[in-house]
Amino acid sequence: MQKHFYAMMSRMKNIYRWGLMRNTRNENLSEHSLETAIIAHALAVIKNKRLGGNVDANLAATCAIFHDTSEIITGDLPTPIKYYNNDMKKAYKEIEAVAEDRLLNMLPEDMKEEFEKIYNPSEEIARIIKAADKISALIKCIEELSVGNKEFAVAERANRQAVYDLKLAEADIFMEEFIDSYSLSLDEQN
Repeated sequence: MQKHFYAMMSRMKNIYRWGLMRNTRNENLSEHSLETAIIAHALAVIKNKRLGGNVDANLAATCAIFHDTSEIITGDLPTPIKYYNNDMKKAYKEIEAVAEDRLLNMLPEDMKEEFEKIYNPSEEIARIIKAADKISALIKCIEELSVGNKEFAVAERANRQAVYDLKLAEADIFMEEFIDSYSLSLDEQN
C-alpha cells in the first residue's frame, strides 16, 4: 500500500511564513525548518560543550526539522491569531496534534514509533527547539531590516526579547556569539 508521508513532507516548500508581513524575500517552511534544525543542533552542542549537558544534538536537529510539519495541513497561522488568548492557543495546539496524527498515520506501522519520538521530544529538547524557532524568526527579522524593510522592526524587538525570556543559557550564548553576524554583509563576515 502506498504511503504519503514523505510526499507530504515535500510540500513544506509550498507553505510560506510571515503571511501578514510585507517581505522582501519570502521564506517557506522548508527553509525555516532547516535553519531551526541547524540552530537547534548548535544550541545542543553549546549545552553539551559549555554547560555540562548531555543532549543528543542530532536528535534535537531531527526534531527541529519536523517541528512545524503540521503546518503542511493547517497552514501557517499568523502569530497574533495563534496566541490571541489562551482559548485560541489551546485550540490551535489541538489542531496541530490532529494534523501530526494525520501525518503519522501516513507512515507504515513499523516506522511510526520512530516518528512518535520525533513529534514528542523530551522537555529538554523541546526547550531547545523552541529557542531555535524563536532565533530563526529573529534572524528573518534581522535580514529584512538589513535590506531596509522596517515592517519587521517591531517583530525583531519582540522576537529578540522572546529569546531572552526563555532563560535558556545555551540560547543566550548563541545570541552573544553569533546573532550579530546575521546583520553583516558577506564581505563583512569574511
